[in-house]
Amino acid sequence: MKHIESIQNPKVKQWKKLLTKKERDKSGTFLVEGFHLVEEALKHSESVIEIIVSTSVGIPPRWDSREIPVTTVTEEISNSLSDTEAPQGIYAVCRQVHIEVPNAKTYLLIDAVQDPGNLGTMIRTADAAGIDAVIIGKGSADVYNGKVLRSAQGSHFHLPIIRGDLHEWIEQLKEKNISIYGTALEGASAYNDISTERNFGLLVGNEGNGVNKELLAKTDTNLYIPIYGKSESLNVAVATGILLYFLKK
Repeated sequence: MKHIESIQNPKVKQWKKLLTKKERDKSGTFLVEGFHLVEEALKHSESVIEIIVSTSVGIPPRWDSREIPVTTVTEEISNSLSDTEAPQGIYAVCRQVHIEVPNAKTYLLIDAVQDPGNLGTMIRTADAAGIDAVIIGKGSADVYNGKVLRSAQGSHFHLPIIRGDLHEWIEQLKEKNISIYGTALEGASAYNDISTERNFGLLVGNEGNGVNKELLAKTDTNLYIPIYGKSESLNVAVATGILLYFLKK
């Protein structure tokens, strides 16, 4: 086990760079923070490169981290790696794992969802609903952003999350006879009025503007969720949960 005390240590500087999207993309790695996320990462230990832990915290005895390098650091260093108000003092550097999904039958396709909390919640909901893969299009928050990771609560390690061109993905899925459901307010059917398909992709979009119209033109059916109260709309993550569970039934 190594120990680092200087905040100027090159290793510390490299870890801090992982708080930026540029470095995450360049290195193909990302940083998770907190006991729950590190524990979820360790369940898929092939993803974990190293663990960083504050000397004031320590690693829970129940964790099997024997084959993973562990570095202890001062509380000052630990706090410098955190983007939360109450750091837990434990981190893992993880690989961005690219998983193939040749036999996937259900997909969540996300178009330009910019709020990290929404994006993470949608990934977590897709995981809970048993969706096979999440495809994230251009304009969305970075999938490895700290807030996305915390909102997803470990789902990054449970299912494929793929960044790609949604136009291309929709064409590929339709060639596989996978029905594509879009979400729209105009020219759409109430979601609970349709017959569902076993194989499907649900396309959801930006918080303010909805799904790109060019993408909507490629869907098989567009859906909306009726509003029974006085609210003008539903939060995109809530709407995604309602539709995924309905389509997956």
